[in-house]
Amino acid sequence: MNKIFLIITIITVISCKQETPVDYVVVHGKITNKSRKLTLSSRDRSIKEVLKVADDGSFSDTLYLNTNTYILFDGKNSVLLYLEKGNNINVSFDANDFENTIAFSGKGSAVNNYLLAKEKVTKEIIGSGTEVYLLGENNYKTKFNKLKSTLEELLKAEKNISDDFKIKELRNINYAYLNKLNIYEMYHAHYAKMPEFKISEGFLGDLENLDYTNEEDFIFSSDYKNLIGSNNYKKARELAKRDHISEAIAFLKIVGDIPNETIKNRLLFDNARNGITYTDDIETFYKTFISNSTNIENNKQITESYKKLKTVAKGQPSPKFKNYENFAGGTTSLDDLKGKFVYVDVWATWCGPCKREIPFLKELEGKYRGKNIEFVSVSVDKAADHDKWQKMVKEKELKGIQLFSDKDWDSDFVKGYLIKGIPRFILIDPKGNIVNSNAPRPSDSKLIDLLNELKI
Repeated sequence: MNKIFLIITIITVISCKQETPVDYVVVHGKITNKSRKLTLSSRDRSIKEVLKVADDGSFSDTLYLNTNTYILFDGKNSVLLYLEKGNNINVSFDANDFENTIAFSGKGSAVNNYLLAKEKVTKEIIGSGTEVYLLGENNYKTKFNKLKSTLEELLKAEKNISDDFKIKELRNINYAYLNKLNIYEMYHAHYAKMPEFKISEGFLGDLENLDYTNEEDFIFSSDYKNLIGSNNYKKARELAKRDHISEAIAFLKIVGDIPNETIKNRLLFDNARNGITYTDDIETFYKTFISNSTNIENNKQITESYKKLKTVAKGQPSPKFKNYENFAGGTTSLDDLKGKFVYVDVWATWCGPCKREIPFLKELEGKYRGKNIEFVSVSVDKAADHDKWQKMVKEKELKGIQLFSDKDWDSDFVKGYLIKGIPRFILIDPKGNIVNSNAPRPSDSKLIDLLNELKI
C-alpha cells in the first residue's frame, strides 16, 4: 500500500512539474545553389547573426533573440521572418530562383507563410516599382484601400495563426495603409517631379484621431512606428523654426517629452545612432540626448560614439587611408596629398544620393583645378562590385582622384570617422588635420563659402 502511495506521489510530482520555458529559436534548412553568407538581422540592423552554411547548403542554428521581426539575407535575396521563442522553422530556397522556391515548414511557419502570401498580394496589386506614386490622389487612395481590404481577408482566412497575432496584424494592415497616405505628398512630389505639390485638404483625414501612444503596436508594427516618428518630426520642424534651433536638436527635445519610456527611448536612440555622426553641434546634440534618454545601454552606445567623434573634431589629425587603389593607376594614401587641402567624398555606386552629387562635384573640381585643393572620391563598394566601380568611373567620366577602399565599410578610414551613411564629405587641411568632418555637399552653396573663407 505504501509503495502504491509512493508511486502515485512521484507521478503527481512529475506531472505537476513546470516545464522549463523555451527561450530560443531554431532556424534550419537548405539552400540550393548557395551564394554568399546567410545573415539574420533585425530591421534596424542593431541585431545581426551570421548563420553558418555547410558546403551542401544546409544550415542550422539556435538563436536567442529579443525581438520578433527579422530579415533573412543570403547576400542577394532577402525575406521577412517573424520569429517567436520556441519556434523551430525550416527554410529552403534556390538562390537562383528565390521568389518561386522560398518555403517554410515547422513550428512557427504558418505566420511566415502568411507573410509570403502578403508580399505576393501586395506586389500583384501595387507592383514592385515606384509607379504607384505617380497616381493622382483618388486613384492612389483607391489602390491602397483595395490592398488593405484584400490583406484583411487573407489574414481572416488563415487557420493556423494565433488570435493574438491576428489582432495585432489587423491593426498593422491599417497602419500600413495610413502610412502610405502619410508619405504620398513627399513621394508624389519627388517621382512626379512636382516639388511644389501639396495634397488636398482632407486627404489625411483618416489620421486625425490616430493614437500615438500604443506601446504594443509600436513594437509590433514598423508602419505604426513610422507614423509616430513622422508626427514627431512635424512637431520638431515647428519647434526648430520657432526657437531657431536645428531640427535634429528639436526632434530630441520633442521626443524627450513622450511619456511612454519604450517609445521615447527607441525613437531617441534610432535618431541619435546616425544623427550624432551628422550634427554640426555634437555637444548640444549629445547633452540633449543624454538628458532625455533613460535607457542605460542606449546611453552607453551613444556615449561611445560621442567620444569617438570627439577625436575627429575640427583641428584633430584626420584618420588615414593607406594604399587605396587609384583608378588612374597605382595606389594613393592620404599622406601623399599633404601640402594641399583635401575634400573627400565617401560614396558607392549603389547610392542614389551619392550619384545625385556627381554633376556638382565635377563642376566644383573643374572650378578649383590647379588650386591648392585635391578632390578625392573614396568608394566603399564591396570587392565583388569592383568592376561596377570601374565602369561607373569610366562611363560618367568622374574627375578628381578616384579611389577604391580596402575593406569597404570596415576600412580604418571609414570607421575612424564613424561613417554610418553616405554620401559623406570631409575637408582636411594641408597638414592633415580636420577642417570639417561633416563638410557641406557639393550641391550646397555653403561649401563655396567655406572654401572662400579658407582662401583656397
